Amino acid sequence: MNKIKTAVFPVAGLGTRFLPATKAAPKEMLPVVDKPLIQYAVEEAYAAGIRHMVFVTGRNKRAIEDHFDTAYELENELEQAGKQALLDLVRSVQPEDMLCSYVRQPRALGLGHAVLCAEHLTEGAPFAVLLADDLMMGPPGGPPVLVQMAEVFQRLGRSVLAVQEVPQEQVRRYGIVAGTPAGERLLQIERMVEKPAPELAPSRLAVAGRYILTPAVFDQIRQQPRGAGGEIQLTDGIAGLLKQEAAYAYTYTGKRYDCGSKEGFLEATVELALAHPEVGTRFRDYLKSLKV
Repeated sequence: MNKIKTAVFPVAGLGTRFLPATKAAPKEMLPVVDKPLIQYAVEEAYAAGIRHMVFVTGRNKRAIEDHFDTAYELENELEQAGKQALLDLVRSVQPEDMLCSYVRQPRALGLGHAVLCAEHLTEGAPFAVLLADDLMMGPPGGPPVLVQMAEVFQRLGRSVLAVQEVPQEQVRRYGIVAGTPAGERLLQIERMVEKPAPELAPSRLAVAGRYILTPAVFDQIRQQPRGAGGEIQLTDGIAGLLKQEAAYAYTYTGKRYDCGSKEGFLEATVELALAHPEVGTRFRDYLKSLKV
């Protein structure tokens, strides 16, 4: 059975679009309602059956390690105060069967390089990559996005990329794929281009921040020259992989919030607050009272 055991989280970015909030705090620790972005991504991986979480970090990212560590003093205080619900909540951040590993990306050389830094922790097996900037929510009552992708991977045993259709003027912001239909919501990829000009884009199918990759991609990343922006691009590595094995684009069901942008972050905050069981009703009433 093609079960994914490891998830890689590239979290070494500087978060310059959120300065000054990210001057001393990792952008992945910015909260959407009451959970940091990185926790949403980790919970999605955990729901897909993954138990080894690998964080590719940089300087000033210790808060991520602390978040997924045991907070003895906090837990003791909550226990002594009889606040069992809060104690359970704190302990749920890292379930007992979840292993966290951390590796440094010494230089900002791109997403492909960040993934390469985690190679020794993937044990030569297929693995998932989740970008915490992309907060992905499955359909109401349905499976999370990575769970959908894991089911596809179990059938095909080949790399699977989450994709969504974007407006033509936005293709320059994404890796774009084109190919032939291979099933419901599925495309066998024949071509990939990183951040093309709108007039050169082979389609409007953009790669979102979720990947399941075979270990053969590492050799491709190592061999490739630097791509767009002078960086080692993951998209270029996957494009090289197509020469030796099939890879698929999966149009997921659900919604993606681009929390790397202020607008996307605010959209996620508002929509997830409205759906929150504790504050949703009151927050909805508050929004209705605004004159906008």
